[in-house]
Amino acid sequence: MHFAKGSSHILKSDSSDDTAYQNVVVDLHGRLMCADFNEYECIAVEMSPGEVSFRCAARPRPHERIVSYIDHIGRIEGKVSALNDDGFQIAINATERKRQKLAAQLTWFANKNELGLPEDRRHERIVPRNPNAEVRLADGDTYPCRIVDLSMSGAALELEARPEMGSQVILGSMRGRVIRHFDDGIAVEFATIQPPESLENYI
Repeated sequence: MHFAKGSSHILKSDSSDDTAYQNVVVDLHGRLMCADFNEYECIAVEMSPGEVSFRCAARPRPHERIVSYIDHIGRIEGKVSALNDDGFQIAINATERKRQKLAAQLTWFANKNELGLPEDRRHERIVPRNPNAEVRLADGDTYPCRIVDLSMSGAALELEARPEMGSQVILGSMRGRVIRHFDDGIAVEFATIQPPESLENYI
């Protein structure tokens, strides 16, 4: 992942206009809903705080409203601004605060490879004060668990159940997916990066 055009900044501080943003090449899976309420799997392939390009089977109309949920980013909505052979682009509808948050997330994605961060250690891990929690699996069943450690991007859980790799789970109010099994439990990657000061509020 890298900055398009070799820029070292995502957001220019001297302007809030969309032209102040630089695109970042990404590869983030998600789902989106078109105006007719049909849902589609999608991949965000390029993003800035002002727009996002999707690879997707959906063929919406120009200016159609799209609501998407992108892994590690969260909810993004906007109107179709361009169509291409394998997808489309939307102009993001968001507050300036949301754009600033998105800019920070994209800056991290853009620099991740340059920093050489392994996936398991891209965020500092903490041990919560209260490790006892509950996890909900994709079938709706809930199980008590113990949080071994926690970070902005995921958690390691001691858990008797063995949900399948890639299956969806909910820890507290944080949605994620199972990315690894170990002897006493599972590792979960959150669908969106969590602010560090908010982690324990979810548990």
